Amino acid sequence: MGQDKAFIQIGGISLFDHVYGKCKELFSELIIVTNQPQQFCKYQAHTVIDALRGAGSLGGLYTGLMRASNYHTFCVACDMPFLKPELVSYLIEKRLNYDIVIPITKEGVEPLHALYSKRCISPIKKLLERGEFKITRLLSEVRVWYCEEEELKKIDPSLASFTNVNTKKDLLKIQRMLKGSQWEAKLELS
Repeated sequence: MGQDKAFIQIGGISLFDHVYGKCKELFSELIIVTNQPQQFCKYQAHTVIDALRGAGSLGGLYTGLMRASNYHTFCVACDMPFLKPELVSYLIEKRLNYDIVIPITKEGVEPLHALYSKRCISPIKKLLERGEFKITRLLSEVRVWYCEEEELKKIDPSLASFTNVNTKKDLLKIQRMLKGSQWEAKLELS
């Protein structure tokens, strides 16, 4: 993107602020894993520096799980502005007997919109020590419940929850869809 995605504005709200607001509704403990903690000091959250720089999302997940006080932790990327609290709550309900509760659509698994248990810490550490940085490598190491697309669509018919911004093209697409008005309502209609 050529800039920090977290603070890109969509509909007058930064990507991060929207995700933060939704998570604040759901959780009493929020952990922000970043290499730039000074950018997040105004938020009511535990802001921690990546324990392993250069380890990507898996390193961030490892750091967050290590710092979390709860056994299960919901992990979400900062660039998912259409997060639906109802869907997150549904994933949390499915946590018993599983180390990961993860959505899966025709696009694949959504590792940055999933629930992880502390039991994942040791397998993540082993992956990181081997230089493997993909979260999806973790899935074969622990007990996983895959939330299938049909189930997801009952709560989020357009699967908007998994919309993220990786390119300027993604950003323009979302902005075109929203046209400056109430963004979630617009997205649900498409």
